[in-house]
Amino acid sequence: MKKKSVSIKDVAKLAGVSISTVSRVINSSSPVSEELKVRVYKAIEELHYEPNLLARSLRVGLTKLIGFVIPDITNPAFLTMVKGAEDYLRKKGYSFILSGADNDAGEELKLIKAMISKKVDGLIITCSGGCDPHLKELLKGAKNMVFLDRRCEKIDVPYVGVDNAGGIKQMVNYLIKTGHRSFAFINGDENTSTGKERYMGFIEALRENSIEDYQVLSGKFTYESGYSLVKKLKKLPDALVCGNDLIAFGAIDALENMGYSVPDDVSVTGFDDMFFSRYFKPSLTTVRQPIYDMGREAAKLLIGLLHERIKRKKEIILSTEIVVRQSTRDRTVENS
Repeated sequence: MKKKSVSIKDVAKLAGVSISTVSRVINSSSPVSEELKVRVYKAIEELHYEPNLLARSLRVGLTKLIGFVIPDITNPAFLTMVKGAEDYLRKKGYSFILSGADNDAGEELKLIKAMISKKVDGLIITCSGGCDPHLKELLKGAKNMVFLDRRCEKIDVPYVGVDNAGGIKQMVNYLIKTGHRSFAFINGDENTSTGKERYMGFIEALRENSIEDYQVLSGKFTYESGYSLVKKLKKLPDALVCGNDLIAFGAIDALENMGYSVPDDVSVTGFDDMFFSRYFKPSLTTVRQPIYDMGREAAKLLIGLLHERIKRKKEIILSTEIVVRQSTRDRTVENS
């Protein structure tokens, strides 16, 4: 049975005071007698009530400080997004706090709470996984917040991202055009919005082209995941489509260590177009997303929210494009 959430009304009823009194105690907005404070805090403790600190903190504002939470601080794509946001925020006179959640939803929740305690004016969040119910409750009613790259579908706030499904479909269609007929998809975390959307794009492209020879494996958006999962393929496909560039790097290294040649034996593609994707051996064919611009647009959107210049439900979807390099080959041209 789903546990009923405790409201400020419940606290007021147990403490025998008005809702406005509970609010004044929580927010320290006006003097309240010690007796009433004790009654309110006792009720809060007994009911395990957690005030919506985010909504309150973001309403107060004026710290010129923005909180930024990303899943993996070692992922170059996320750091490029951070750079885009940082450059814009600095021009507007804002500083920011950056934290990495190590792809852990529980850690992410702790980090967001810590940022709220520092009285940030707003938050930019790239979700680590699915929509944790505790995260949903914490962020409920928050006005000055933007999801970047990954979103929690159950929380209705502004979002900046790309057409993930469309980008993967474009890549798969290119591979089909160049003679690839069997496929494998190594995805990252399938609970993330990006993981879901890229998987959907992969499946839709194959169905639209009546291709039934495919495999799907899921793990994390990491080099290590790509390296280990490629060894679990039941057979070598014509093309290996990866959920991001890091997965592709790991997969290519594993394939070559297994004695296969990329792209002679199998074509491999990524998603991101990180800076060193062009320098990897072989250079990586990938779906390019405007990583820096995504961060900049998220910061721009958040500042607009802070100054109430835009609508809260705004969504910005940027375009992707495929970049063809040396990790894929044209199978329609044999012995070239």
